[in-house]
Amino acid sequence: MKAHDGMYIGGEWRQAAGTDTIAVVNPADEQVIAHVPAGTAADVDDAVRAARAALPGWAATPPAERAARIGALRDVLAARKDEIAETVTAELGSPLPMSQMVHAGVPVLVAGSYAELAATYAFEERHGNSTVLLEPVGVVGAITPWNYPLHQIVAKVAPALAAGCTVVLKPAEDTPLTAQLFAEATAEAGLPAGVFNLVTGLGPVAGQALAAHEDVDLVSFTGSTAVGKQIGATAGGAVKRVALELGGKSANVILPGADLAKAVNVGVANVMSNSGQTCSAWTRMLVDADRYEEAVALAAAAVAKYVPGERVGPLVNAKQQARVRGYIEKGIEEGARVVAGGPDAPLGTGYYVSPTVFADVTPEMTIAQEEIFGPVISILKYEDEDDALRIANGTVYGLAGAVWAADDAEAVAFARRMDTGQVDINGGRFNPLAPFGGYKQSGVGRELGLHGLAEYLQTKSLQF
Repeated sequence: MKAHDGMYIGGEWRQAAGTDTIAVVNPADEQVIAHVPAGTAADVDDAVRAARAALPGWAATPPAERAARIGALRDVLAARKDEIAETVTAELGSPLPMSQMVHAGVPVLVAGSYAELAATYAFEERHGNSTVLLEPVGVVGAITPWNYPLHQIVAKVAPALAAGCTVVLKPAEDTPLTAQLFAEATAEAGLPAGVFNLVTGLGPVAGQALAAHEDVDLVSFTGSTAVGKQIGATAGGAVKRVALELGGKSANVILPGADLAKAVNVGVANVMSNSGQTCSAWTRMLVDADRYEEAVALAAAAVAKYVPGERVGPLVNAKQQARVRGYIEKGIEEGARVVAGGPDAPLGTGYYVSPTVFADVTPEMTIAQEEIFGPVISILKYEDEDDALRIANGTVYGLAGAVWAADDAEAVAFARRMDTGQVDINGGRFNPLAPFGGYKQSGVGRELGLHGLAEYLQTKSLQF
């Protein structure tokens, strides 16, 4: 697998400051496919310096020209979608159809949305005797996760570029090859030198250096709540803005009268997608007592179709595999009933976990409270709608969710009472223009659409 042996800084590939490297492993066969440099604080400093130098020129570039460059980036990503999909499959383990449709396809849509927004957004408004200017916040430090390696990059970089910011990206160490392809795409799209910069490396070294750097104006991070708290504390000490998209334990609420078979099957598909490695996955299925056992049987039958190595890929690494299997063992220990799957690894090679369904899960159980980040579903029973709402809102998270009902109005009424940032109603489709982000410990700020662009802007008013 092709890999660059340097950092992309100031419009060119430069030799890293240190000599340490990171092995990139294919989680499906556990083989090393490449090595990338392990960035240091010195690499981060070089990248931030390049971004700072490029900021005045890019911020002053007319929005229409910024839009054209983002549009060109979208076109490059679309033209290289097959290469991107193959790279994601190699370093993340995602089945190729999933990589083609989601990992390579969705970022093209998101980049296109920001090309349009950059061309049409009102960066200047008039209110009474004041002109309000919406200006770029400055240099952005973007720290992205491994589970959706290109989507998470584009969801941060595209709005930052549209706002007139410059960016230093530190991607997850498990999936750096996709980030290197993105850096190539920015060059091919004609972004000026220093507007986008890439430093590969470990979170505690390169990520911490980026979050703490005095010349970074905003840190945008997607990952665990624990690391998000650390970044928030670091940024707070410097009075630096943050955008944090963190963990989730989303509820899939199936109300009486809903199409049970459809709700269960779509819910299972939602969790099995990307091997359960999705922060917004509906990992808690809530069903009324009268239809509970029917839902359990439907879920077990649906999960049986998700065969490891075919429809479900491996988890990203051995540590994640052990973590998820540990949660399954914890569920059994606390009294939950396994109706599909279990803690045994289904294949001899690769970081696979058996798609698992738990019944008889109670709200206080560990598997009903903590983010597992694997193909594991907990089915909980509720007595009435108030009980369902109590269970749905009964975690520290509030990222996403779903409601199914006999009609949309009933589902919307329930969704309005949920403490969560995004709710799908009766199977509502993904919308790249809708704001994405969480309540409570699921994060601060929003990504995608107009609200995602606003994260990268600051406000100035002129009175005359």
